[in-house]
Amino acid sequence: MHRYFSCFLLGLCLPMLTAAAQPNELPSTAINLQNMNDFRPTGSNWKIVGDVFYDFNKTGKGSTKAGTGILVNDPSGKSKDQLFTKMEHGDIELELDFMMDKGSNSGIYLQGRYELQLLDSWGVKTPGAHDCGAIYERWDESRPEGQKGYQGHPPTQNVSKAPGLWQHYKIVFRAPRFNEKGEKIANARFLKVIQNGVTIHENIEVTGPTRGPALPDEKPTGPLVIQGDHGPVAFRNIRYKAYGIEPVTLTNLKLNAYEGKFASVADFNALTPKREMDISVLAHQAPGSRDKFGGRITGTIHIPRSGQYLLNLNLRWIPAETNPANPNGAGELSIANKPILSISGKDGGMASALVNLEAGDHPITLAYYKNFGLWYARSNDILLGIEGPGVQYTTLNQVIRAEDPVGEISVMARNEPVMQRGFINHHGVKHTHTISVGEPDLVNYTVDLQKGEFLQIWRGDFLETTPMWYGRGETQLGVPMGSVIELSGKPSLALLADQNAAWPDSNVTYNNLGYDIDKAGRPVFKYKLGAVNVQESLASTDDGRKLSHTFTVTGDQPLWCRVAEGRDITELPNGLYAINDKQYFIELPDKQKPVIRSTAQNTKELLLPVKATNNSGTVTYSIVW
Repeated sequence: MHRYFSCFLLGLCLPMLTAAAQPNELPSTAINLQNMNDFRPTGSNWKIVGDVFYDFNKTGKGSTKAGTGILVNDPSGKSKDQLFTKMEHGDIELELDFMMDKGSNSGIYLQGRYELQLLDSWGVKTPGAHDCGAIYERWDESRPEGQKGYQGHPPTQNVSKAPGLWQHYKIVFRAPRFNEKGEKIANARFLKVIQNGVTIHENIEVTGPTRGPALPDEKPTGPLVIQGDHGPVAFRNIRYKAYGIEPVTLTNLKLNAYEGKFASVADFNALTPKREMDISVLAHQAPGSRDKFGGRITGTIHIPRSGQYLLNLNLRWIPAETNPANPNGAGELSIANKPILSISGKDGGMASALVNLEAGDHPITLAYYKNFGLWYARSNDILLGIEGPGVQYTTLNQVIRAEDPVGEISVMARNEPVMQRGFINHHGVKHTHTISVGEPDLVNYTVDLQKGEFLQIWRGDFLETTPMWYGRGETQLGVPMGSVIELSGKPSLALLADQNAAWPDSNVTYNNLGYDIDKAGRPVFKYKLGAVNVQESLASTDDGRKLSHTFTVTGDQPLWCRVAEGRDITELPNGLYAINDKQYFIELPDKQKPVIRSTAQNTKELLLPVKATNNSGTVTYSIVW
């Protein structure tokens, strides 16, 4: 829940927000894809279109439709130019969607010098330094044969999708640093690269330009450059945040510490602090009670540039799930004696605010209290993050702790299918009776056994179980380690009077009968829908590129299978169906024609009838992603 009020700081208006579910972000700057005006003049291989189709079965058979919003490269003619942005950057956070043609190759050069690889790496089990997501190698012709390429960095795992599907990159890049003489004093770094929701690089140093740079030297700034001479590729939603090098800082921190239980931070005004001390990090570091205390931290915040800033505050001893009738703490943040944001503790320990701040140094005050501790929210640290014009999101004076040595506890599917029962989050809701199945070829899925719902699929490593198995457990959740696609979560089968009847949110006649294990080690789920017996199975096929989903039913009732639901469902020229704006494909056997219909929620559904012969029927389809 958010609450707003207006106040004034340094002559500028401040909206105040209370506890947010997660940290907010300032908007990015978009590169205009209505025309080519944000790019330097280039060859005819680059153009703006409204839609693009690449067939994952056939190389070079793509097609486009007129319109705007998508940037495509078609190097099939004489022109094979690189594409340069007019914008030049130093430190940058870049996000974009991209789509590969079958067998295609391209790359994004940060500052025109440091390449993040684009490649059709669909189905590759062990990615190398040339695969999609790799930070490409450097090259030196003077080195021995076979060693000319060096310092390439493969992605930690391959989460690349099929050609013809939209994929996503988020890149956080730190430019090289130079002194007053122009001499390089620090190398460039890819601070983080996220592909399709999975972190594939973190804090990777690049000692110089990678192979084939558009600009072979190193400078503080440079344009984005997209490779145009290797193969067809498409882009959309290109946006960025460019940063300077002067940070926001928090200095001269002093803590007044109180002990006891409090109803409001205003209670401190009538009290003498138990301790007064200098601190360097944001945490309640005073000796005394760990669970019944209050504090008022004062200091100086330095703002490098005037403009709108976003602040996120998190009192970490207040959990996201808390009893609003009995919160265990609260807090308030002020700058220049004007309130910026508050946390009541009734709906969690996080809050965010957008504020207009002038450049310079300003006094800051953070008051807080904690009335009791919770075993699953043990930390007494405080997180204060800030982002603003030319300022990358920074967590100020954060505590770095090393006393907890626990590492990742994970389950991997190495040589045979692996099953893990437990809790899973799906669309923000905790499902407590799930089974997740991982295949050795990096295809995974989750089913809710209590409700008979197909919840999610993901490509990549299987499951992290640290929140389930370490200590008493925290959230108790299993966390997929690969790139997740959350499905709608409704029943896959239902008894419908006809094809126009609304799909139910749940099957009241669903009766779970457990599951068997087939010869390959995969589960075969058994249940009844009324008088109909169902066996449901899923299996990785085509060397991990597809997931086959099969239902075998026994009974004589009008069953339908809901294959997919999404914002849109589009039949493609190759006979497949694209779901959710090419998030994944559905492949039907024998060119079977489904029913595609609209719902009351403005979504689309793809249905197949379960055709029974001699009281028995089978429905099969494949998910391709």
